[in-house]
Amino acid sequence: MKKEELYSGKAKTIYKTEDPEKLISVFRDSLTAFDGKKKSEAAKKGYYNAQISRKIFEMLEEEGIPTHYIGMESGNEMLVRAVEIILIEVIPRNIAAGSITRKYPIEEGTVFKKPVLVMDYKSDEHGDPMLNEDIAVALGIATYEEIAQIREMALKINEILKTYLDEKGFLLPDFKLEFGRVDGKIVVADEISCDTCRLWDKSTGQSMDKDIFRFDKGDLSKAYEEVAKRIVPEIFE
Repeated sequence: MKKEELYSGKAKTIYKTEDPEKLISVFRDSLTAFDGKKKSEAAKKGYYNAQISRKIFEMLEEEGIPTHYIGMESGNEMLVRAVEIILIEVIPRNIAAGSITRKYPIEEGTVFKKPVLVMDYKSDEHGDPMLNEDIAVALGIATYEEIAQIREMALKINEILKTYLDEKGFLLPDFKLEFGRVDGKIVVADEISCDTCRLWDKSTGQSMDKDIFRFDKGDLSKAYEEVAKRIVPEIFE
């Protein structure tokens, strides 16, 4: 049973339940970009993201990767384990796009021979600066052993998702992962959806992710609906 609000972020609101070890994550239709400077709403965005995340979390669990996912309470309400979030955003990059092309002399569309794994400090106050292992340990947000485990999990998830999405007609240039601790165990947390992945249609090269909103590329709701039709076709039956 959903109780009082615990936290409201840019795209989700987290509620307590009668069980302190379980929370409900409500995926909203809210849209933000550029550190909240650009805001909007998109019809059914929360529903599509919740269902895509559900499917991916279930797939990862089948592959032996632990997540915070428990089940769905409704179309856009996900029951999850309460986790201690590790303040690191992990970005596996397969094709150069976005910030890496602005910060480094790398052309957009460059295919990396091996995935480039970027770790950022999850802090709006400090502008989400890039981390290495030594800085993360100095900040006290993770141990060397945990970072090694996170790196291994992120690279495995990347291979699973690249293969899966390729079969659905998408390229996966990059995506964001978050991790947390449950009883000392590292699990995947937050969401994996159109909001957190950069997805390009294999045939057209068209963006099928939040870049549509960031750069006014078209109808975001229609794009998210198309992604959902390929990943979770059962919700349209």
